Amino acid sequence: MDLAPDALLRRAAFKKGARPMKIVMAVIKPFKLEEVRDALTALGVHGLTVTEVKGYGRQKGHTEIYRGAEYAVSFLPKLKIEVAVATELVAQVIEAITAAARTGQIGDGKIFVTSLEKAVRIRTGETDVDAL
Repeated sequence: MDLAPDALLRRAAFKKGARPMKIVMAVIKPFKLEEVRDALTALGVHGLTVTEVKGYGRQKGHTEIYRGAEYAVSFLPKLKIEVAVATELVAQVIEAITAAARTGQIGDGKIFVTSLEKAVRIRTGETDVDAL
């Protein structure tokens, strides 16, 4: 029986009694950060990482005038939020981020979900979901 490496990892994790985890990454407009944080806190998600990023997508940027000269701003400022959660919370986290970050305008952002193999809290040594 040939199993993909990902399937082997999942099988090994379940044998040890570990619960699967995911990383939810969202790219949002900067002014929506507090609303998204409040929505995640209401779900019981207390840890998140925020990174200032620049992006180019369908919004395509805009032009600005600086000292009388017009120039194009192609990459717009965004925030990338990363949250590690137990797999059973993923749907709720996606719904909370979507509801809090939506303006209905182009450039509201995107959400990506990836598998998380292992997590370790450095201070205590707790692992996986206990470390989140």
